[in-house]
Amino acid sequence: MKKQQPQISEDRILEASWELLGEEDIEKFSMRRLADRLGIQAPSLYWYFKSKQDLYQRLANQVSKVILEEFHSEGDWKEQLTGLAVTVRSVLSRYPCSTQLMMMTLPHEPDIIRFTNRMLLCVESTPLTQAQKMQVVTTLVNYVYYFVLDDYQHERNVSAILKEDPGAAPGEEIIRLLDSMSETDAGLFRRMFTNGLFELMGTDGAFEFGLKLILLGIEQVIKEQEK
Repeated sequence: MKKQQPQISEDRILEASWELLGEEDIEKFSMRRLADRLGIQAPSLYWYFKSKQDLYQRLANQVSKVILEEFHSEGDWKEQLTGLAVTVRSVLSRYPCSTQLMMMTLPHEPDIIRFTNRMLLCVESTPLTQAQKMQVVTTLVNYVYYFVLDDYQHERNVSAILKEDPGAAPGEEIIRLLDSMSETDAGLFRRMFTNGLFELMGTDGAFEFGLKLILLGIEQVIKEQEK
């Protein structure tokens, strides 16, 4: 009896890609690994996607589409930018390696363009110049990307330490290093670390504070424009 070939489609390839990205880092992602997961030969994937970069573009487009579907914030420009930042962070946190994908791709997909356009609409009513409006959305989205990526990388680092030494406490090595350094070189850092302030990194509170700083800066520029 002839062995039945696996049924694949563009949607199934995208689904399997997210599964693979959730299990392995994006650095290990390859069309061969993806084909193995789907039970097909790698060349078969190129009937659907001409390259790995093309696949990345479609994955980023999918993320952009979800962001657009979930972003419904109204109000003034500050409320809209806040809602947008919160939505982007939420969606990126749910899709493995999606931040890297968004940073690695170009706006050559329809929903990526719609996403960028929607960000610009948030500040369209402000007196900022077109160049400043572009800078506003670029600064905001880069902040969100970095925040999510930093949190993701921190989890990876902690997991790597625990994998090498299951009984290790990630903070112990830092404490030993700080104890070997002088007050001049590490005093303030040491006090912040021992008081647990670095544990605030990656939290909702830290995200909201950073966002507040950006919004206040934009507001100050607008006030200067109106003088």
